[in-house]
Amino acid sequence: MSNRSWFYASSGQQQGPYPEAQLRDLMTRGMVGADTLVWTEGMSGWQRAGDIPGLVPGGSAPPSIAHPGGPPAVAAGGYAGGALSADLPIWPFLGRSLLFVIGMLLVIPAPWTATSFYRWMASRLYVPGRPNIGFTGQPLDIWYVFIAIGALTYLGAADLYYLQYLSIPIQAVLSWMVIRWIAANLSSNGQQLPISFDGSALGYVGWQVLMYLSFLTIIGWAWVMTAWMRWICRNISGTHREVIFLASGLEVLWRTIVFGIGCVFIIPIPWVLRWYASWYVSQFALADRTV
Repeated sequence: MSNRSWFYASSGQQQGPYPEAQLRDLMTRGMVGADTLVWTEGMSGWQRAGDIPGLVPGGSAPPSIAHPGGPPAVAAGGYAGGALSADLPIWPFLGRSLLFVIGMLLVIPAPWTATSFYRWMASRLYVPGRPNIGFTGQPLDIWYVFIAIGALTYLGAADLYYLQYLSIPIQAVLSWMVIRWIAANLSSNGQQLPISFDGSALGYVGWQVLMYLSFLTIIGWAWVMTAWMRWICRNISGTHREVIFLASGLEVLWRTIVFGIGCVFIIPIPWVLRWYASWYVSQFALADRTV
């Protein structure tokens, strides 16, 4: 990368191009930081300097997709596009995940453990153009939903298979309510974001049922999951930019298989859990709305 020229965004305006050596000099002088959006030829969109491998010590990110021509426009107000990312320390992430599962199994603590998990996850997210993402939901907002989800986990241990099948649409509606609650309680810099999930409950149930049916094909569930995520993204409103899901069915398939194999051996669980979760978050991105 040392021979490349770089652009950086300041107050919503494009600056540059600068040789990499000069960009690094700007970093040492504090004019460009790890959170500054930068771009160079070969990148699909603006990214934080700290997310570019080798540009800032300790930075890491997946390789960029080629983007011919000049840098994408930096929108007024700093609403740059790009992929989401998550900083998930291995052991805190494992501990929070285990606490989430234990809370669901114990049922009564579920509203508190779930809310704590979502609040922590939101604080670890980086969304281009939206600093300091937070979650303002409270445990008692939809406590009955988490109690019901926790209680339904015990149907799998019952021999009453017809109840398990009947629980599928119920679980779908409960998950739909959780997604709507999460979307409505996201914040940036302490300010509530005007985001909502507008997908219908019936549509969500349909995707859930299709997901179960797709397991009959052994591998088809990965493509159903991909289409489901894109449907969810299309039904997110209130954003200046469009939320998109980048992964293909094949990528979801092989990564999920690797994740499952890692979990079977138990010891790799902390590492494959973070690897899978970080990758999944990075497949959500923000782009200019097409309509």
